[in-house]
Amino acid sequence: MKTSQQLFTEITSTGSLNLSLQVVNIPEPKAHEVIVKIEAAPINPSDMWPMFGPANLEEARLNSEETSLTAPVHKSMLPRVKSRLDQVLPIGNEGAGTVVAAGDSPEAQALLGKTVGVLTGAMYSQYCCVPIQACMIHKETTTAKDAASSFVNPLTALAMVETMRTEGHTALVHTAAASALGQMLNKVCLQENIDIVNIVRNQQQANILKEIGAIHICNSSDSSFKGDLYKAIKETGATLAFDAIGGGDLVSDLLSTMERVGSEDAIGFNTYGSEANKQVYIYGGLDFSPTILNRAYGMTWDIGGWLLMRCLGKLPPNKVAELYKKVANEITTTFASNFTQELSLQEALSPTTIMKYNAKKTGEKYFINPSKNS
Repeated sequence: MKTSQQLFTEITSTGSLNLSLQVVNIPEPKAHEVIVKIEAAPINPSDMWPMFGPANLEEARLNSEETSLTAPVHKSMLPRVKSRLDQVLPIGNEGAGTVVAAGDSPEAQALLGKTVGVLTGAMYSQYCCVPIQACMIHKETTTAKDAASSFVNPLTALAMVETMRTEGHTALVHTAAASALGQMLNKVCLQENIDIVNIVRNQQQANILKEIGAIHICNSSDSSFKGDLYKAIKETGATLAFDAIGGGDLVSDLLSTMERVGSEDAIGFNTYGSEANKQVYIYGGLDFSPTILNRAYGMTWDIGGWLLMRCLGKLPPNKVAELYKKVANEITTTFASNFTQELSLQEALSPTTIMKYNAKKTGEKYFINPSKNS
């Protein structure tokens, strides 16, 4: 256990993506550190941009040893990734495995043999050395595969609810709602009697949500979508939305519908629209086209970006610990993740496989087992 295989990414200033499997040394753990053997690390949508950036993956090529992949990056796109150019960087936001070595502190020693979820941004590796604060301790009956997605989706769902409460809203809207995150968010809202309006793209996605008890579902491909959205927002009183799409006019439609509901009882001059603040947070980029705003929603509104780690950073430590505990207790129920396929580190470099998991299809989720085939 002196060395570990690990995936790295680099985008060069000459316009090339290099994704490589390298051998690295495993450091001796310091007093408050542990060594975790990573057994499952999900490939989340939030991992795709760090892995590939704006590379043209249709022209990706694997070397003969199957340890390195290259793909072109158009020079016009390089300014978008200026901060990372010519740097070899680790990848993989989260993962889980078994603690196999520990530093001298009692807290670190107490983790030996335990299954832990880990959040570091370098999880596509056979082993990792991390501070104990980066670990989420799981029950003895929880497997690494169960614990693989302990952070990104579960904590995002819980943090969205915390944001709703902190900012004084009572209901929320979520786009791309049939995703793994969307399903978790629905389960949390059902547990806590919170109204949620779900926006999906097709009937199959609507059926997924119906099966877990979702009530307000709006299919954006239906001709009745805007009317359905109005009805759902009127029934729930939602004035907050989390948008995973980003591009197009959906954000504008959300704000306009909230305003329509908020102003329908107005009498006389209503120059500035309803007084209740209408907030949309964009937290994803499934559509990289421009966000189009057709301003028909008064003057009391906000649009902003939302990131999980910045949200958690605003919460007191005891609240974050409470959220961690809830995730660990409900990782096989409320926060369960279903995976389509297990990949080795080398399989994750296959251009054919990359095209599958980079498609980000609802119901398809891949994870890397760095120990597979090793």
